[in-house]
Amino acid sequence: MVHVLTAAPAAEPISLAEAKAHLRVDSSDEDALMSSLIVAARMLVERTLGLALITQGWSLYLDAWPHACCIALPLSPVQAVSAITLHDPDGGTSVLDPEDYSVDLLSEPARIVLTAAVPSTGLRPFNGFEVAFVAGFGDAGDVPQPIRQALLLMVAHWFERREPVELGSGPQGVPAIAAGLLQAYRRVRL
Repeated sequence: MVHVLTAAPAAEPISLAEAKAHLRVDSSDEDALMSSLIVAARMLVERTLGLALITQGWSLYLDAWPHACCIALPLSPVQAVSAITLHDPDGGTSVLDPEDYSVDLLSEPARIVLTAAVPSTGLRPFNGFEVAFVAGFGDAGDVPQPIRQALLLMVAHWFERREPVELGSGPQGVPAIAAGLLQAYRRVRL
């Protein structure tokens, strides 16, 4: 199972102007750095928490028809399932009729329940089952305020501490207050 970004977010959850105001920076000398820190903070939060902050398109690929006929989507919040596409071994595709599945957007994680029969033609041996979906809270103003504040704190922390980072040396610096703000959005797994 792999999920692939198909439509990137149109904007970031916090603007450059918000970051500059938070940091009390008036000049534009560091705009490129601050913009990259905003993107890095968003991507870290999304990856760590399994969230999509701003509306974005994704495709989830499975190697086979789901045995339990239930698929949990890997990101949240899910706004809609656009299509379920079956890829056959000959390179052809077919789109599953929306009446052949139900989508539960209220559950966490969102899930799809298939009611259609397994296709007789079979699927290609890898990534033959594709679920296209849209995830995200919406626009920047729709992102919950605690997440937006955590992003600002992370950008400020990284802006002020520009030392090199050594990969594999343990957890990297995310301010404890930012981690605390994000705690409520962490998925509990048993």
